[in-house]
Amino acid sequence: MNYLPLTPPGQTPLRVMTIAGTDSGGGAGIQADLRTFAMLGVHGCVSVAAVTVQNSLGVKGFHEIPLDVITGQIITVVEDIGIQAAKTGMLASSDIIEAISETWRGLSSGGDLAAPLVVDPVCASMHGDPLLHPSALDALRTELFPLATLVTPNLDEVRLITGIEVIDSKSQRDAARALHALGPQWALVKGGHLRVSSHSPDLLFDGTAFHEFDAERIDTGHDHGAGDTLAAATACALAHGYPVPEAVSFGKQWVTECLRAAYPLGHGHGPVSALFRLTSGS
Repeated sequence: MNYLPLTPPGQTPLRVMTIAGTDSGGGAGIQADLRTFAMLGVHGCVSVAAVTVQNSLGVKGFHEIPLDVITGQIITVVEDIGIQAAKTGMLASSDIIEAISETWRGLSSGGDLAAPLVVDPVCASMHGDPLLHPSALDALRTELFPLATLVTPNLDEVRLITGIEVIDSKSQRDAARALHALGPQWALVKGGHLRVSSHSPDLLFDGTAFHEFDAERIDTGHDHGAGDTLAAATACALAHGYPVPEAVSFGKQWVTECLRAAYPLGHGHGPVSALFRLTSGS
């Protein structure tokens, strides 16, 4: 695949922020985002929204960070360092989502922030453990989605957010329309869980045109952090100025290679691995 250009040593690289939860097992969340940021040559900044207690077998619990700390992290980084893109992950509650949305609107209207925002609406872990209070779904729909350049839900998240069960290409298009109607500029309905073929079909919609992305389905039980990784790679491409379809295409290729390089960890699901680039020779 063609990688994003690396910044020469000693020069300041592009900056991308992840606003999300941690993963104590290191497979997903902020840890996965920062691995992809590093392997793609961008400087990663963080706003920690929650701390999870989890391993390869599942999430045992999580702790929400105080609102002023979450928003303070965003404001201090933007005002000093600046960012060229951001992504969200686990945001846990409606209060957190509303506080982040208010902060993003304030920084944007004040002229301090003009960066694309990728919203990965994390609702549950791959094991089915809840990572978002049910009441927060409305805040996602009404507060955060209208600020998003791109939303990237998986099929379980699509069902929770829109009520649409995606089972084929028609329902995937219906879901993309329903997501876009909530306000984002672009809606991506990921097809990794759509087991209708040997491929993984993703569908992108901007309110007018559909863009289809296909990739070989990688047969692995180690796919922890795949959604985070795709959104992080897409945010990096947006930071470089890629148009949204090209950024999504890059993210899709990146996560496919990370799935190909996934490794076992602990007694459950291992993570996808951005570390493959260390030995890729490019």
